[in-house]
Amino acid sequence: MFTLTLIEPEIPPNTGNIARLCAATGTRLEVVGPIGFSMDDKAVKRAGLDYWDQVDLLRILDKASFLDGLNPEQCHFFSTKALTPYHQAKYQPGDRLIFGAETRGLGPEILARFAHKTVLVPIFNPKVRSLNLSNTAALALYEALRQTGALDQPCW
Repeated sequence: MFTLTLIEPEIPPNTGNIARLCAATGTRLEVVGPIGFSMDDKAVKRAGLDYWDQVDLLRILDKASFLDGLNPEQCHFFSTKALTPYHQAKYQPGDRLIFGAETRGLGPEILARFAHKTVLVPIFNPKVRSLNLSNTAALALYEALRQTGALDQPCW
């Protein structure tokens, strides 16, 4: 099992889409720190459809304590500022895939602290700053599942 972690997400439909992704793959979803919306927001609920009862959701309010408690060797921090492509990272069961806020990413303090564990999804057009958060989360999670053989298992 993997954990997908969103630090201070801002856009409700992205969190809802990621919740549905987590429900579909048996992945825990952690939402860390202050967020830019209510988890009861209609857009969050709508994007997650009726799968919210299938989501292993953990809401963590204290971002600093969360970061202090991490084992960096089990984490992959996604950023447009990273140098290592996500498909070159080595994923293991139990790893966390960590993403920052849609408009500002993980922030310079997190990137500096965990620089050796940052990865990116390549973008080939220099005029495009970033990909959508839920798309990036899906790419990352399915690569981790592929590497660990989970995609070789029968579906339902």
